[in-house]
Amino acid sequence: MGIDILSFAYAATVAAGGIMGYAKAGSIPSLGAGIIFGSILGVGAYQLSQDPSNYTLMLGTTTTLGGLMGYRYYNSRKFMPAGIIFVLSVGMLAKLLVKNVTASPMSVKSN
Repeated sequence: MGIDILSFAYAATVAAGGIMGYAKAGSIPSLGAGIIFGSILGVGAYQLSQDPSNYTLMLGTTTTLGGLMGYRYYNSRKFMPAGIIFVLSVGMLAKLLVKNVTASPMSVKSN
């Protein structure tokens, strides 16, 4: 069991983005969302590091954040910050699905 550095980096990037949104524009919603999502992703990264089959929290949070930011990017067409978080979320989602979902054996009933 190794540390999932990529997942922790993603969590830290989301949290840092919320802090930067507050520092640049004084946006309290950005600060709150960044800290909340970053913290949940940090817990998910920890769980994933302890047990690679425990990816549900990370998967759900990444999907939610990617969906929200994808919607914001679609409406605003501004790559920063919504577009970059959307791209990172899609990358993390692909990593989670390829590494965890496809690697788990399918239960096949044999007679």
